[in-house]
Amino acid sequence: MPTDDGAVIELGLVVTPALEDRAVEKLTDDLAHTLSERYPGTRWHITTVRDPLVAPPVGLSELVDAARARLLAEQWDLVVDVTELPLLVARRPVVAHSSPTHSAALVSLPALGLVQTQRRLVEAIADAVGVLAGDSPEQRLQQGGRHRRRVQRFLAQLAEEVEDADALQGMILLRRVVTGNLRLIAGMVRANHPWRLVPRLSRALIAALGVAAFGLVASDVWRIAASIGPVRLAVLCLLTIAAAVAALIFEHGLWERAADRRGREQAMLFNLVTVITVSFGIVALYAMVFVATLAMAGLMIEPSTMTTQIGHNPDFGNYLRLALLASALATVGGALGGALESDTAVRDAAYVHRPGPS
Repeated sequence: MPTDDGAVIELGLVVTPALEDRAVEKLTDDLAHTLSERYPGTRWHITTVRDPLVAPPVGLSELVDAARARLLAEQWDLVVDVTELPLLVARRPVVAHSSPTHSAALVSLPALGLVQTQRRLVEAIADAVGVLAGDSPEQRLQQGGRHRRRVQRFLAQLAEEVEDADALQGMILLRRVVTGNLRLIAGMVRANHPWRLVPRLSRALIAALGVAAFGLVASDVWRIAASIGPVRLAVLCLLTIAAAVAALIFEHGLWERAADRRGREQAMLFNLVTVITVSFGIVALYAMVFVATLAMAGLMIEPSTMTTQIGHNPDFGNYLRLALLASALATVGGALGGALESDTAVRDAAYVHRPGPS
């Protein structure tokens, strides 16, 4: 990001009170120097606060949420929480844990080992910030200037603010945020790995397959599928997907609200990424169930049996419409199954935090 445009990345560094004051001061100075070296075109303003954020025991999702809440309250662009709590991913300890969607990262002091050198802590924090910006040590080594320029553009967009956001109406603000941050949004969605959403929500998948199986054996569903037009069927499929997305988002509190100008822009970005991520996952769920339903319909339902229900000899179109309709119903069932998941499970599925080096 060019330094002559006045744009600055506001980085919040939340440090555990377990660290001494002198160590915190040196940590802030060393981190500013390291980030300036790694991203020479970017200006960094680091605000350091001493705050445990939450009382243990606490999980990763709760820590990320607490860091995110502090980011919104302080109007930072990014936040890193240096905690004395151990961080576990798949029951394995990690040094750092980053969530680009939340613009928040965690760094665990215990994971640094008995000899917690200042240099190693600074590198861990800088690596965590890099992951938030779409960067990583591996990418810096394997890719050259093109990757660095992409990260630089990402940081430049992150530092931009929508002017007069308080005066803009909702749709105008949304359009400004989308058009001004397309690359930023794409990077945040990609970091979530939305294609992994469905496998992580086992209850949603089981519920969807159960409803799909019911649709295949219900003669009423056969008759409806045979009589429904393509436009109405397409609208029905889109409505069920939208309903499933809305149910998961609002049931598990994934929608963020903010009143102030900076917070509104941050919340808009966060909500856009959430909607895109969950929509991608629900569409993937629909596609998986559709393929399975179409295959089961072809294997299980004899044409003569369907003929007695729909009044004419079925063709491939009849099986296709049946699979589409059953999958639409299954998507709603999947959303209901997702409602049975814990908030932590859904948040972990929707926001795939990328761990730092262990």
